[in-house]
Amino acid sequence: MNVLIDSNVVLDVVLKRQPWEPEASQVWAACESGRVTGYLAASMLTDMFYIVRRTVDRVAAFDAIDVALQTFTIGAVDRTLLERARHLPGNDFEDNVQIACALIAGLDAIVTRDPKGFAESPVLVLTPADLLARL
Repeated sequence: MNVLIDSNVVLDVVLKRQPWEPEASQVWAACESGRVTGYLAASMLTDMFYIVRRTVDRVAAFDAIDVALQTFTIGAVDRTLLERARHLPGNDFEDNVQIACALIAGLDAIVTRDPKGFAESPVLVLTPADLLARL
């Protein structure tokens, strides 16, 4: 299964956010093992660096980037994708960028803790628990 991993799931692992970290870690492990091909929108990496640097420190932020680059396929964010995201019906542009990334890459699903934020997504939306139940 080819899935886009929403930033909240990745950050749950990197920042060990409870109570979500255990399920998010299982999703991450499924990506590392190849049971799932996990994608991240390229713009998510800059967001992750900023959040981890502010929450922990610069070294942890670069470590998180390194591990993410080893684990996930990175979906390009370019003008075409941003224009497509701009015209999607959702209210949150960041979520729309992730939806557009999943559409352009032909992914099977988006894995998120916030399915309401993706309510109008034409791509299947799964929670981490939903994805784990399918594996």
